[in-house]
Amino acid sequence: MRKLGWRQWLVVALFLVAVVVTSLLMVRAVRRAVYWRFHRDEPIRAWMSVPYVAHSYRVPPHLLYKAIGLPQDKRDKRPLREIAREQNRPVETLITELQDAITHSRPPYPTPSPPPPPDGGTPP
Repeated sequence: MRKLGWRQWLVVALFLVAVVVTSLLMVRAVRRAVYWRFHRDEPIRAWMSVPYVAHSYRVPPHLLYKAIGLPQDKRDKRPLREIAREQNRPVETLITELQDAITHSRPPYPTPSPPPPPDGGTPP
């Protein structure tokens, strides 16, 4: 059996570092995917930020900023409770305005199609 030289040990060490880094990035990506899969349309809470609410409800953030009276060009990541405190109003009012904006930004549900006729033909 041959002994490995320092160059071979360096290659082995670099390979192991690459495997560890790749594994960590993969775990991070999977955790984020799983997290957002189960955190869609969460009830809005005071600790959430506007970008978090926008991501959870899949609406553009600028609509939510506009609904609560914040400039749309600035990415404000403060919690809703801080925004409400700065605007001197209850956080519940802010949450209600966000919910209204979300409701109005989504398309309405399509009307259900009529049931097929009993004879199996196409409806008129």
